[in-house]
Amino acid sequence: MPKKMVNELSASVVIPAYNAEKTLAECIDALLQQTVLPNEIMVVDDGSTDETKTIAEAYSLVKVISQKNQGPANARNKGAYASKSPIIVFLDSDCVPDKNWLEEMLHPFADEKVVGVQGVYKTNQRELVARFDQLDIEYRYERMKRIKKLDWIGSYSAAYRKKIFVANKGFDESFPRASGEDAEFSYRLAEKGYQLVFNPRAIVYHTHPQSFWNFLNVEYFRAYWRMRMYVKHPLKAVRDSYTPHTLKIAVFLGAVLVVGAILSLIGFALEFHRLPNILSFLSLGLGISIGGILTMNLPFLFFVFQRDFVLGIFSIPLVVTRAIVFGIGVMRGFIDGGVWQ
Repeated sequence: MPKKMVNELSASVVIPAYNAEKTLAECIDALLQQTVLPNEIMVVDDGSTDETKTIAEAYSLVKVISQKNQGPANARNKGAYASKSPIIVFLDSDCVPDKNWLEEMLHPFADEKVVGVQGVYKTNQRELVARFDQLDIEYRYERMKRIKKLDWIGSYSAAYRKKIFVANKGFDESFPRASGEDAEFSYRLAEKGYQLVFNPRAIVYHTHPQSFWNFLNVEYFRAYWRMRMYVKHPLKAVRDSYTPHTLKIAVFLGAVLVVGAILSLIGFALEFHRLPNILSFLSLGLGISIGGILTMNLPFLFFVFQRDFVLGIFSIPLVVTRAIVFGIGVMRGFIDGGVWQ
């Protein structure tokens, strides 16, 4: 689409911000240097206790909305409903958009059938955990490039036609954290037949978790809220455009491994005299589960080894650990999601 046509598409960029004083200025500065400038930039200060609001207000072109802390879904909705443009573009406060990001986010809207657009993450980090996280996301992007009917848009780089966003009541505010509410909304749109597209040229730079434990904590909550989302959309637990089947099976095996370990410990407590048999059963179960997890992750591991051999070695134990942590998160989300209520 010619730049002139892109310029004719008026867009409001909405940034939910909670205690974002370390990253917000760089995010806004990058927005003000776009090849196509937004019609308005809206920062929704979601009850920050640091200097987030002060930083946002220092920019004369930024409209600031302040509220008590209600979570990113609520903050995004608040900004979207108050926006004045026909296109709403969401950006996270810890992301730095490439100079042509907004132009690329608007390109697909030249097709009137398109109602939603997904951009991509990149990172400049060199830490092993951060590189693993980035390649995990890029592996999923490769899948999204091949799928004709997209049903997954992450809000870190997302755009919607406002009339469709409002008509479908925006993000589900029962998700209090930044995990699940964006995919749940795109699931709803896809189920109604709306066209969502993926544009890998719409790039934002992001900082992933750098420490092993921080990464696992993030993965746990991703799994927890993913399961809460699947309770609302059970068919998506089987198939969606973001997560390969092999990774879902690996997560299931991780949950089986955890359950098997718990049952073995219970058996050990109840029947101490059968300890050798219990340990043999546990070892066999662990071996089968870990072997299954690695087998299901072979396509992803091959993808990583092709790009970074050292990271590929590191990724072998990490995919097993991730599957276990994800399995724990999924089980808790399954129970807390009201399945047993």
